[in-house]
Amino acid sequence: MITDIAAASTVRPAAPHHRSPRLCDAVGNTPVVWIDAPFTGGGRGFWAKLEGANPGGIKDRPALHMVRCARERGELRPGCRIVESTSGTLGLGLALAGIAHGHPVTLVSDPGMEPLMYRLLRAYGADVVTVDRPAEVGGWQQARRDKVQALLAAEPGAWCPDQYSNPDNVEAYRPMAHELRHQLGEIDTLVCSVGTGGHSAGIARTLRQFTPSLRVVGVDTVGSTIFGQPAGTRLMRGLGSSIHPRNVDYEAFDEVHWVAPAEAVWSCRAMASASYASGGWSVGAVGLVAGWLARSSAPDSRIAAVFPDGPQRYFDTVYNDEYCRSHGLLAQEPALEPDELAHPHERVVDRWTRCSTVIDPRTAGRTPS
Repeated sequence: MITDIAAASTVRPAAPHHRSPRLCDAVGNTPVVWIDAPFTGGGRGFWAKLEGANPGGIKDRPALHMVRCARERGELRPGCRIVESTSGTLGLGLALAGIAHGHPVTLVSDPGMEPLMYRLLRAYGADVVTVDRPAEVGGWQQARRDKVQALLAAEPGAWCPDQYSNPDNVEAYRPMAHELRHQLGEIDTLVCSVGTGGHSAGIARTLRQFTPSLRVVGVDTVGSTIFGQPAGTRLMRGLGSSIHPRNVDYEAFDEVHWVAPAEAVWSCRAMASASYASGGWSVGAVGLVAGWLARSSAPDSRIAAVFPDGPQRYFDTVYNDEYCRSHGLLAQEPALEPDELAHPHERVVDRWTRCSTVIDPRTAGRTPS
């Protein structure tokens, strides 16, 4: 009898008739969780969409979608190389897409990429090219884009998704909006970090088809040019920009908040210890703003905040005491209220600041002095 059991255990089950699942099939349908502490209590709080539950993070969605669309249109031919600029998260998504569809991947970053992210991307088979100096105009971001163009010119057939202006980046988030509606019902306020502008535009456009009164709050970093502030040194990765991405839908936003690195670090760590749900720079900044909205909005207001990733890749930065101490990020907790700005050109901000005047800096002139 024992022999029969042992023999039976070596028999492989019949192969299923359907296609076997792959890791890219695990992208999407991420959970939402309720967060109150450390920001509020008494029944107030917000719902966080945990995009860190995707294999690589939120940008698995546009990476797979942009590659799939380019293949269908014949822009990306079988076996040809994918080349793109990234601070990290899109790189993870493109590495996944490259494996799934059989494309080599080259990613261009800069010295600010976390060591852990660099090693992860290499482990996933991507070639990582690091630029050594910022561009005079556009900083590190423009230097990376310039290098992408040089690599494309050197390899016929290579393709760049151009996440900053590719409309497929925006369209990739339509399913995520439907997920939120299925999970939460009607949403009053959507809170999103803004970098390329993809997920804020894609989710807001879809949700407003059902809820025209949806309030959309953008979260940026100090030193970013996206919403009309002058370019400055940016420590935070994943949100903000030193260029003006075409995918940013300025008309979608009702207000914008700028958050400083120390404030994002406090928020990340406070959420981790109070609710276990946390992440990196973008998550900290979004959580801080969503927590304030939960305190200041009507008690029955339904607030949805997008958390683009989890905490794991920030071992060397946000959750590293030595790193944070060396950059002056272990300061006291942020103010309970944001500073107020009447217009983005009023002054340069260096702490958490809110502005309900949203401009497109590509077309808007400065207000008269």
